[in-house]
Amino acid sequence: MNYRHAYHAGNFADCMKHVLLVLLVQALRRKPAPFSILDTHAGIGRYDLSGDSASRTGEWRSGIGRLLDSATTPDGPLAPYLNLVRQAGAPAFYPGSPQIAAMMLRPQDRLVCCELHPEDSRTLRALFAGNSQVSVHARDGYAALGALLPPRDARRGLVLIDPPFEQPDEFQRLAAGIVTARRRFANGTVAAWYPIKHRAPVRAFHDSLRDSGLRDIIAVDLTLRPPLDPSRLNGCGMLVAGPPFGFAEQALPAMRALTHLSPDGTGEAAITRIVEE
Repeated sequence: MNYRHAYHAGNFADCMKHVLLVLLVQALRRKPAPFSILDTHAGIGRYDLSGDSASRTGEWRSGIGRLLDSATTPDGPLAPYLNLVRQAGAPAFYPGSPQIAAMMLRPQDRLVCCELHPEDSRTLRALFAGNSQVSVHARDGYAALGALLPPRDARRGLVLIDPPFEQPDEFQRLAAGIVTARRRFANGTVAAWYPIKHRAPVRAFHDSLRDSGLRDIIAVDLTLRPPLDPSRLNGCGMLVAGPPFGFAEQALPAMRALTHLSPDGTGEAAITRIVEE
């Protein structure tokens, strides 16, 4: 409840998460049937990078700031993401996952956002006021996995789980949430973000999912430096259960493009199959 994403908006972890989000929604858009997206930890949806919170940390400057300043080719692997970010008002404003997802909806698609923080949920509701395709719930995101899945409006879609990792048992809660979401929404893809400080917690997280009985799981990891210091955010990952066809092949070059955000050139990108199809 104390976490406020405005301090970290647009940092390298946001860039990584949102590049993959764009690829996942693009895959959903390939078929005409409607889809539904559930964003369990939605935040406020749009962030003022000149505001007090973002300015206090300046994390966005080494993330989206560097990407926008770089000579990225118009048809490169990051182009769809960067085009959406610019359309949303960058570099003055940075879009969170709800705004990015909403920008990619077709008329038949729906977005459901959950945000527990009272002030942030009000801000998010105001952002989407008048948008009939988006609903905002002031509720716990993990509880929403049981209450809001499967979606009523579509038989396919995406569940994005992006917890703040404030609790010491967050990896365990995340693993349980992935299992719940996948079992309740078998036709949906479940994507869950996680931090990489050092390898031991990530290995245990992956092992728990290997033992869960779920099938078809991959992990996409991006590190900016070797994950040896548990006091630093050295990288991040996204676990994807039920990835769309061809997603891994698209994700790897995009993650390799993001390794250039490494301050000392030691960035690495990897995709690992955790459980076979």
